[in-house]
Amino acid sequence: METIEELISLLTLEKIDNRIFRGQNYKTPWKRVFGGQVLGQALHAAYQTVPDDRICHSMHGYFILAGDIDVPIVYEVDTIRDGGSFTTRRVVAIQKGRAIFNMAASFQLKQDGFDHQIDMPNVLPPESLLSDIEQLKGLKKTNPGLYRRLTSIHPNAIEFRPVEKHRPNTKGQPYRHTWMRSRGKADLDLPMQHQILAYASDYNLLGTAVLPHLDVVDTNEIFFASLDHAMYFHRDFRIDDWLLYATDSPSASGSRGFSRGNVFDRNGVLVSSVVQEGLIRRIKK
Repeated sequence: METIEELISLLTLEKIDNRIFRGQNYKTPWKRVFGGQVLGQALHAAYQTVPDDRICHSMHGYFILAGDIDVPIVYEVDTIRDGGSFTTRRVVAIQKGRAIFNMAASFQLKQDGFDHQIDMPNVLPPESLLSDIEQLKGLKKTNPGLYRRLTSIHPNAIEFRPVEKHRPNTKGQPYRHTWMRSRGKADLDLPMQHQILAYASDYNLLGTAVLPHLDVVDTNEIFFASLDHAMYFHRDFRIDDWLLYATDSPSASGSRGFSRGNVFDRNGVLVSSVVQEGLIRRIKK
């Protein structure tokens, strides 16, 4: 995924019927469909069935089965309700006749109301930070296998600049702060901005939950899989300007890691919040 145009093309589905759409897959090196892709595509499918004046404010998805990257995904949309202010949709992603993902999403007319938010963390600005790829260059000599694995999964359409220096297999507190934006200008409508942010929100979120345990296990020995993903869109933003993704993991138990994220624009405005639980299990040898 080299350019933002390629990512937009991936998220834009082929219309089969009024409520049925088909999407292609990003060929991940780990041979399973990337969860962020399904999130963005499912949201795209839902957006195609709602009035233009309705904007998504929340989405709640469950990953049911691992997706096959060699098989297109069919998205079926149920038009649950069209109300005076809110519109509700259910989306099921299907491969080989089986549901691999389902999502409920709610859309709302833009309306005025009370307004407050938490403060953005006080972190270094993106201009003073190296990209994640630049931070990984030191691994080329010390751990070339890990370098190839980490760079092969990188979505080049999105630029990430971590605040905390990348220290592979080093124990740390379950907190991460990463600046991100699309590479190149992207003059897009708000629905597509939402779809791209949904795609990007799945990167590194679950990894925050393993940081406190890297003194007893290597990341290469952990199997990761998203179980669910919820996202709330609070305010408008631009995906081609820097956004701070502040993530933390309050808990890990029962082979599951629980992570949260808040997304701020560079002026400190909270634009989105994310919650995810995923499987983090030591690989049996």
